[in-house]
Amino acid sequence: MPLPISTIEQELRSLSASDQEGLLRVLIEELDGPPDLDAEAAWLEEVRNRSKELDSGEVECISANKVFETIDSSLKK
Repeated sequence: MPLPISTIEQELRSLSASDQEGLLRVLIEELDGPPDLDAEAAWLEEVRNRSKELDSGEVECISANKVFETIDSSLKK
């Protein structure tokens, strides 16, 4: 029979911060489900594509300050 949540919460609070962190990591991994094996490869391909676009001059970098200024300006309208 599973333990009541209140009992689990009490036991959790009695754990060290390090053990609480370890348990939290396990729970997050459990809730996230299995890792997406293709995600890392997809991100690497995206980085390569963006790097090629920058190197070729197809796109330009915009500073974060400029982006935020543009957003602020459009929100004030």
